[in-house]
Amino acid sequence: MKQTCYVGIDVGSASARVGLFNDKGERLAFALRPIKQFHGQTNFVEQSSADIWGQVCAAMKEAMAIAGVTADNVRSLGVDATCSLVAVGQGGHPVSLAQSGEPEHDIIMWMDHRAAKETAKINATGDDALKYVGGEVSIEMELPKILWLKNNHPDRYSGTLRFFDLADYLVWRATGADVASTCTLTCKWNYLAHEGHFAEGILQAVDLGDLPTKLPEKVLELGEAAGGLSQTAAKDLGLNAGIPVAAGIIDAHAGGLALIGAEPEGGLAIISGTSNCHMIVNKKPVMVPGVWGPYWGAMLPDFWLGEGGQSAAGALVEWTIQQSDAYAELKSTAAQQDLHEIALLNTWVEDLEAREMYPTRDLHILPDHHGNRSPRANPQARGVVSGLTLETGRDALARLYLATLQAIAYGTRHIIEEMIKAGHSITRLCMCGGATKNPLWLREYANITGCEIQLAEEEDAVTLGAAILGAVACGDFKDIPSASARLVRKGRSVKPDPGTAEFHAAKYQVYLNLYDNQEHHKGLMIKAFSE
Repeated sequence: MKQTCYVGIDVGSASARVGLFNDKGERLAFALRPIKQFHGQTNFVEQSSADIWGQVCAAMKEAMAIAGVTADNVRSLGVDATCSLVAVGQGGHPVSLAQSGEPEHDIIMWMDHRAAKETAKINATGDDALKYVGGEVSIEMELPKILWLKNNHPDRYSGTLRFFDLADYLVWRATGADVASTCTLTCKWNYLAHEGHFAEGILQAVDLGDLPTKLPEKVLELGEAAGGLSQTAAKDLGLNAGIPVAAGIIDAHAGGLALIGAEPEGGLAIISGTSNCHMIVNKKPVMVPGVWGPYWGAMLPDFWLGEGGQSAAGALVEWTIQQSDAYAELKSTAAQQDLHEIALLNTWVEDLEAREMYPTRDLHILPDHHGNRSPRANPQARGVVSGLTLETGRDALARLYLATLQAIAYGTRHIIEEMIKAGHSITRLCMCGGATKNPLWLREYANITGCEIQLAEEEDAVTLGAAILGAVACGDFKDIPSASARLVRKGRSVKPDPGTAEFHAAKYQVYLNLYDNQEHHKGLMIKAFSE
């Protein structure tokens, strides 16, 4: 009997991943390839579309070999990616987006914060369309990046024939179709999907009135087919030409689709990775200050999407660990014991907790090291550590690590509270991504939010979400909810310990105060240098 195979392609910040799933949602194979990042200077982060496409193709061929399936088994492709900006010039050649002009650096990553002045200029317009992005355009969105390019390298701007979000670029690379997704354009380009046009007032005010001529001509709904796999792309990927390729989607949104697609209302999907995204849908447009959206049809058709986020989550944990004097010991001991560094570090926390009931009682962290995306909407926010001592070694690292996990979870609690205050109803939390592989972090998320955390059985729900879109695009399912109901299965859940509620309530108040204090300190310094 012929094996049905749906392919999900997922391009994250650090790797390209390919998952193959059967018609029950069971994973047949998974393959991963690292992708490059270029950090030319502070706040500049670039990538190469050629590198990413090459790694996608390598991961595809590996996954096919692992599953033992042939190209004839593949029914469709779905594609998700980070919301990074890609520039394409004449003949499909890359346009450099690097300050120093490296030709292969044709992608500005989502986490790039070079366009601070451009972001401020766009927000200064006060345009009514800004209410659909939480009140302000984020420095991580696409218009500030494009405006930076036009201001700093007008020749490259004029030489760009097409600007793409990365997911749309990969769909174009796969099919040759000049299309974009309602997800990418609505969430990152100030496209007003509920009205069917771009925010012309903003574009005209900041001298980007010609930008729509440099964007794909057709906007597709999620679940629509962009076209068939081209002959060239089929050869690159080792697949058959003509296979339906779904319209692209942002990576976090693919995860959210998988987590709550079958039962949308009342669910908050948390997608954990380098950064965190908090996805919620509603039949009505709910305006939440500092939370992106509401976006019409940007994750599920016929629903408004609200998107909260934290700019540094997994990235902050990794950075924190590597700053410690005990990092070398952690790394070498983990290698000797054939353990993941996080698994070993969790045992260090367990040992510390056996001796101290609440090891972080006097150690508090504000995790805004890369700004605060939600709900403060302040890219200039900075991190704070309060309560340092001269402690060193294992205990110091374990304590700081635990406090960092808690701080990020307090940020999630803050986002949840603001969503509920604005009018959302949240009855359950569903989670996928890196944090779900860390039982200590899951414990802290549950205890700090006071909510049960529901996991998916498939640990890579983002890739599965992309595959779901392909399954709809090829006609095997009538819509996303029916495909999600068939292909996604619930996994285990993590319940909160009510005995920790009082402790975390107190620390949460400290978390909120740290931001206020930091802003006060910033104001003092601004005043000192302005006099």
